[in-house]
Amino acid sequence: MKLKQRTLSKMVETDKITDDSCNDEVITKQRSHVNRNISERDNNNVPAKTDDLKKSSADDAPWGFKDLVWKNIAFFVYLHLGSFYGLYLIFTGQCKIATILMAALLVHWGLLGITAGAHRLWSHKGYKATWQLKLILTFFNTIAHQNGIWVWVHDHRVHHKYQDTHADPHNAGRGLFFSHFGWLMVKERPEVDEKRRTIDMSDCLADPFVMIQKKYYWTWTILISIVLPTWILCYYFGETLDAAWHVGFVLRHLYTLHDTFLINSYAHAVGSKPYDKSIRPTDHRLLAIMTQGEGWHNYHHVFPWDYKTAELGNYRYNISTAFIDFFAKIGWAYDLKTVSKETIQKRMARSGDFNVNYSDAKIEDLMRLSEARHEHTEPTELIWGWDDADFNEGEKKTATILNKATL
Repeated sequence: MKLKQRTLSKMVETDKITDDSCNDEVITKQRSHVNRNISERDNNNVPAKTDDLKKSSADDAPWGFKDLVWKNIAFFVYLHLGSFYGLYLIFTGQCKIATILMAALLVHWGLLGITAGAHRLWSHKGYKATWQLKLILTFFNTIAHQNGIWVWVHDHRVHHKYQDTHADPHNAGRGLFFSHFGWLMVKERPEVDEKRRTIDMSDCLADPFVMIQKKYYWTWTILISIVLPTWILCYYFGETLDAAWHVGFVLRHLYTLHDTFLINSYAHAVGSKPYDKSIRPTDHRLLAIMTQGEGWHNYHHVFPWDYKTAELGNYRYNISTAFIDFFAKIGWAYDLKTVSKETIQKRMARSGDFNVNYSDAKIEDLMRLSEARHEHTEPTELIWGWDDADFNEGEKKTATILNKATL
């Protein structure tokens, strides 16, 4: 079973363009001018996306009874029933505070193993890490219990390379439920495996942390994510086996899964599109908070190699960036790739929805750039990250690399 990446709230971010010093009349005029600029930009054939991949929908990819994977369905049914029972134990006072605190800590560690580890480090090559940090992230990733780094990275690169097509494992075009975790309950389409075979995984093959975890994944997961936390709670804190299991593992594990799945589903359906309004991924502040910084998904799909997965490095909405920056300060994280302000704003002016709520850009800057009519063609090939062979060398040279390694 391939348990993977990241999105429950439907708090839609409104496309506000506000300025405290402006009155309503000025704001209305500004909105009108922005909408006119967007319309003129689109009418002048400045493409927001020029790739020729065919986007799919639920209508052309139906799934029925024969497609169901019953062992996965049974697993999810058990996790949900067990989690409800865990919540019952918590709210009826049959669970110790230590158990709740340990579950919360393991959720945090597990999510870092996904966000800072499997996602930003190994999937997208957004930064590099010393063996000490890789060891920590491998440990955290094992706690998350989402099929390990190898499977996670492989599927995630396919998702970025072939987003919204039948080769996308959790194709958002097939509906919210499917992209959330329905994709794990039905048989995989042949296009997914076909394109998965084309993804370059040589970097992971050469990484001993990835390959050793892959070899011993189930042994490590059972010990680190299940047995050890349960034993600690029972032996050192006097917790009952019932509560240690249902709160310390089942509820904690389900929360971590849903937190990750939200990025696959709601972050492709609800929110704003400041960087490319032609694609499904969106930016959503609440999802960013819930997922430790992964909710700036429109930005991430435009610049998948940025170690922050966001334009801003605001730690309130991006705990994972704070984690990486901390280790950069002590030298364990280096070659942090990010995007220049100029590149970001040019892209926003070309293809975004002019939402600047969580951006350094100002409306005036975007309007000026839009009116300048810069000649630019968006990449015809989607990329999964920094080392993708289709990543244009010219664009790669515009990247800003922080904390460069010294030879």
